[in-house]
Amino acid sequence: MRTSVQKRKTKETDITVKLCLDGGDISVKTGIGFFDHMLTSFAVHSGFGLGIEADGDLNVDCHHTVEDTGIVLGRAFGETLGDFSGIARFGSFFAPMDESLAFAAADLCGRPFLVFHADFGQERIGGYDTCMTEEFFRAFAFNAGITLHVRVEYGSNAHHETEALFKAVAHALRTAVSPAVKGVLSSKGTLEGKEAFL
Repeated sequence: MRTSVQKRKTKETDITVKLCLDGGDISVKTGIGFFDHMLTSFAVHSGFGLGIEADGDLNVDCHHTVEDTGIVLGRAFGETLGDFSGIARFGSFFAPMDESLAFAAADLCGRPFLVFHADFGQERIGGYDTCMTEEFFRAFAFNAGITLHVRVEYGSNAHHETEALFKAVAHALRTAVSPAVKGVLSSKGTLEGKEAFL
């Protein structure tokens, strides 16, 4: 089973993530209702088992909790990938939700990068700031050691736009981690950069 348990505690947040790429129970508690909804949707659509317990300084705002959850989830995801061998490596997906359409493409390659394009229809969704969507995916991609491109093609409702993004990323990663080849899918025969970023 491709699993990882990661913990991170600072003066701002205390976060534990349990991740299994091959499925399992889903339980998400961050104190931010909409963010819980997005992470649960991410787990359901990726097929991953996911447990997240996050205690953050929500009296300030949602920033530290959202970004730090991305850090810890990224570390867990990176650990489950090992040397990236035996997987499809690449995945992409378009996800519609009502009037919104989102796209995600992932390369599980050891070279962390994020390209993010989205103009959300509203600045807030409950206790969640929509600008934190980019911060979450940046923290996740860089700590996982993966390249991730995401964009909202169009839409007007921030809830729909954000949820479409999380679902698109989930399906892209579901494809990328699927068993595919023996060894590493690279003409070089290795993906050497990963160790520098974990």
